[in-house]
Amino acid sequence: MPDMGDPTGFMKHDRSLPTRRPVPVRILDWNEVYEDFGEDELKTQASRCMDCGIPFCNNGCPLGNLIPDWNDLVYRGNWKEAIERLHATNNFPEFTGRLCPAPCEGSCVLGIHEPPVTIKQVEVEIIERAFEEGWVTPVMPKVQTGKKIAVVGSGPAGLAVAQQLTRAGHSVTVYERADRIGGLMRYGIPEFKMEKKFLDRRLEQMEAEGTVFRTGVNVGVDITTEALQADHDAVVLAGGATQWRDLPIPGREAHNIMQAMEFLPPANKVQEGDLAEHPRSAEGLDVVIIGGGDTGADCLGTVLRHGAKSVHQFEIMPEPPEERAAGNPWPTWPMILRTPSAHEEAIEIADGDVREYGINTVEFEMDDDGNVAALQTVRVRQDVVDGRMSFVPVEGSEERFPAQMVLLAMGFTGPERSPLLTGLGVDLSDRGNVVRDDDWSTNVDNVFVCGDMGRGQSLIVWAIAEGRSCAAAVDAALMGDSSLPAPVRPTDTPQR
Repeated sequence: MPDMGDPTGFMKHDRSLPTRRPVPVRILDWNEVYEDFGEDELKTQASRCMDCGIPFCNNGCPLGNLIPDWNDLVYRGNWKEAIERLHATNNFPEFTGRLCPAPCEGSCVLGIHEPPVTIKQVEVEIIERAFEEGWVTPVMPKVQTGKKIAVVGSGPAGLAVAQQLTRAGHSVTVYERADRIGGLMRYGIPEFKMEKKFLDRRLEQMEAEGTVFRTGVNVGVDITTEALQADHDAVVLAGGATQWRDLPIPGREAHNIMQAMEFLPPANKVQEGDLAEHPRSAEGLDVVIIGGGDTGADCLGTVLRHGAKSVHQFEIMPEPPEERAAGNPWPTWPMILRTPSAHEEAIEIADGDVREYGINTVEFEMDDDGNVAALQTVRVRQDVVDGRMSFVPVEGSEERFPAQMVLLAMGFTGPERSPLLTGLGVDLSDRGNVVRDDDWSTNVDNVFVCGDMGRGQSLIVWAIAEGRSCAAAVDAALMGDSSLPAPVRPTDTPQR
């Protein structure tokens, strides 16, 4: 790789991102929120890459993306080479470029004293240019091994392992219990964060390569685990961490308290054309979302588009600072206050931030019909109690929040205890994740696991990285060795 095209770009240009569409316009539809980003501006942003002697961004990315390489190629206008470098490490940059929180940017050396390079935006523009130019075509296997592999789960980990193994010449079938392929990318991520046409076009490529998709199949119920193992040389578990965390407090049995993953999928089904309208719309309701992460923000953007009367989003943790705290130095992930598009919408519509920090719900009130009517809360502070960090109630801080709908978005605790896991007899860790060894193998012969099912709830970029590495391990187990890349090891992804 030659020297960077503009070695002083970071000194001349500030960081910039695409403009979001006006709030009053975008909440009327479900399209992605960003305007187009001009090529000249993108090249300017790519020129800010410093070509560091030690590119921490590469190490910050679990996939090991060759970020300085494709930043320079974009700056020089070598788009086709850029997508070749990007696809060398990442099967699905159109997913990560939209959905990944970009740990690479948190590790950018420029970020020590300036806003980091807009790596994520350069990434998504490369893949979009590649699709527009027709450069994303099926990668056909050079040989057929005759080996049959079942992949259970079609989220990013399952799709990554399936594509890698198909390209290695194996016959791969992906089993998905939902009616469409994609896992949480399909039914958990709202359309305004990633339109599903971007998922569908990648699935078309995978089908052309030879990957077989079977939807509406709940393995362990519709197909026995014994039959699955008998019909395949290897089984890969990639079903994700879908066991949601609940809030068992007084009044939890009230109606209209639901999990985020009970509320979000119907919204996407409306966009797919399966439903005429959401069966549990938030229109005209006071809504409280419990959970301050990305899933809570997805719920927020959804209820705003429904026309909720009011919204509050609760987070038990204290409000993060606007800049890195002393105990959160570069290149660790910056724990700072961010304003996703949904919160920007809420601020403009509600004339203020809807986030409530350091708050804990202690009881749900019900009306005479058994519907949720309000939440009783108390403010909390962090303190050490009996040697452990705990949330301590603040005396006199009790509050009542009216609500006719409550959405629980408090994360996931691991894979569901399903006939799939019990039928296979795989071991589980003390945190409920499927145990795997250094070769991604479970305790059951020829059964492997990757993604959140083994790691615990994590990021899309980790799921793809684990899928790629697991594919290499499966290929080696079946063929004796493998030339497939393996960007991470199970020991890089500690079980949670």
